[in-house]
Amino acid sequence: MAAASKTRNMLEGLVKEGSFKWLLGKKSYFDEEFEEMENSPSAGRNFIRELSPIANLVVRRCAKILRTSSSELQESFNHEASDSMKHPSRYARNLLEYCCFKALFLTTQMTGHLFDKTFRRLTYDMMLAWEAPAADSQPLTNKVDEEVSVGLEAFCRIAPSIPIIANVIISENLFEVLSSSTGGRLQFPIYDKYLSGLERAIRKMKSNSESSLLAAVRSSRGEKILEVDGTVTTQPVLEHVGISTWPGRLILTDHALYFEALRVVSYDKPKTYDLSEDLKQVVKPELTGPWGTRLFDKAVFYSSLSLSEPVVLEFPELKGHARRDYWLAIIQEILYVHKFISKYRLKGVARDEALWKAVLGILRLQATQDISSTIPIQNDALLMFNLCDQLPGGDLILETLANMPNLRESDRENDFKGGSGMYSISALDMVSNLGFVFGASSNNSNESRIAVGEISVGEMTALERAVKESKNNHKKVISAQATVDGVKVDGIDTNMAVMKELLFPLNELGKSLQSLAYWDDPWKSLGFCLFFSFIIYRGWLSYAVALVLGLLAVFMIITRCFSQGKAVPEVKVIAPPPMNTMEQLLAVQNAVTQAEQLIQDGNIILLKFRGLLLSIFPQATEKLAFGLLSTASILAFLPIKYVVLLLFLEIFTRYSPPRKASTERWMRRLKEWWFSIPAAPVALERDKEEKKRK
Repeated sequence: MAAASKTRNMLEGLVKEGSFKWLLGKKSYFDEEFEEMENSPSAGRNFIRELSPIANLVVRRCAKILRTSSSELQESFNHEASDSMKHPSRYARNLLEYCCFKALFLTTQMTGHLFDKTFRRLTYDMMLAWEAPAADSQPLTNKVDEEVSVGLEAFCRIAPSIPIIANVIISENLFEVLSSSTGGRLQFPIYDKYLSGLERAIRKMKSNSESSLLAAVRSSRGEKILEVDGTVTTQPVLEHVGISTWPGRLILTDHALYFEALRVVSYDKPKTYDLSEDLKQVVKPELTGPWGTRLFDKAVFYSSLSLSEPVVLEFPELKGHARRDYWLAIIQEILYVHKFISKYRLKGVARDEALWKAVLGILRLQATQDISSTIPIQNDALLMFNLCDQLPGGDLILETLANMPNLRESDRENDFKGGSGMYSISALDMVSNLGFVFGASSNNSNESRIAVGEISVGEMTALERAVKESKNNHKKVISAQATVDGVKVDGIDTNMAVMKELLFPLNELGKSLQSLAYWDDPWKSLGFCLFFSFIIYRGWLSYAVALVLGLLAVFMIITRCFSQGKAVPEVKVIAPPPMNTMEQLLAVQNAVTQAEQLIQDGNIILLKFRGLLLSIFPQATEKLAFGLLSTASILAFLPIKYVVLLLFLEIFTRYSPPRKASTERWMRRLKEWWFSIPAAPVALERDKEEKKRK
């Protein structure tokens, strides 16, 4: 009774002093809960002195859900947790996470829990409590419109424990979208609106999947319909195959893409573009336009081994290409998840779990469409398999995801008895509790469920560590890319000037070697030839290369040590005089002409070699064959170091005083021989499809 009286007095003092006004700045349901705790006969059992007041309220609600008391939850945590989790600096937050995960495991097993306003408020208050869990925690400050709000770290810890709301990989990006209009802090109205969007997306998917739409086609694999477009005349979908174009209805399921061409009063038989089989599919953005022109960036390109020619799906709209970007992202998400399943050979429950992660990602993306954001929504950033395809080390994230071990059998049994509290719920358990059945392996038996989610109390899981490392590397890539974008310059002449300046050291080295090869200074050339001939003869060439690389590494390390804290020296380039439009056009024309000439010269060389191989000019072919046999004999019977030595001496002594006259004579004969070789004939034929079009 003494403990209960002391706790009651403490709560009464906190309420009277208005210590919780920092939450909402006015009387709220928090005050009512504190008054209820104060008047409760079990106040002592429901107040944990290590926790902050808001954390005590959340733990009390969790205890009500679990039909126990806060003190009993604390005793259970003390029994199950390791000593490191019970360290005083981490005790409050770990205890709070334990209670939250345990309550969420039970709550999410109730049908329709996501649509319950009480559940939504509970999950939000868990984030509030996570930010200030300990009794000595500083109260949260109101930064946005004098309302309570949640920060990034709390959202990324609590939200992924409910797989329908977020997951570890995309939680940061999702938080940025939800909080962009409120100064980087998430308010409850935005959070509630997002969950309402999720509710609508889930109902839409269930309604479409249970309808007769493509029922005969979908029944064999139990496919779920994720999105439908093209049913509104103001937003058509056009299919381009070759020179034909048809409007129609586009349907995406968790296994394939279907297009039904629109006829007079009905739809034609659906065309299937499979995304689940390994058919070397290519899905990418595409340009379309009238008569084969490439003007409008509003289409998706699809090709696979099962199609004789690629398909282009166009999403016309007056401004921008948001529809195309959305469809491109969700099509790629389904394609990537099936590639993930195929790569790691996932079967049964693991396969269903992976598929549902992709499906939930698409539902989350649909839920954010109505959220007003000050930043443009990047569809790829909210879809985990799309994001892993782009992140540095994304393959390691997927590998970790595929190899995440299940709980030990004892922990697994505890989870099914009501949740051990040490792990969050899995995606497959979540969707089964929402009333979905996915695949033949999904049922309610313990053997066919995955009890481990992506979050663990008091520690980072292997998946969280992989994601953190990948995102740290991604920040480095973004920083490096910013420097790349900053040094880009416009104009062919300006870019040539920059390249010339960057290649200046190599250009000077080339000039020096050329001077040695042409014996401009005979004594330097003689010393160079003797020195390197000795190195090659002794077999020290590899050591010489190693020495050069070592000296280069030492130079880089010394430069790093002495340049710390100093500004990076800029490359100074003398800008060429500006050119007007006509001069720029002439420069482009000149560059194109030079490129065409180089291509022509390359083709002539290849055709002459073809003529030599086919013996169009027998005398030249005989000389080439004799030369090849001689080279083969030298390589076969002479040690490699002598071959290298002979090659080196041939290159660097051909213009020495004793050999200069004979070299010029031999080079002249070689050119004459080359120009006398005829090129193989070429016949240009038009493609049959091109003939048909004309």
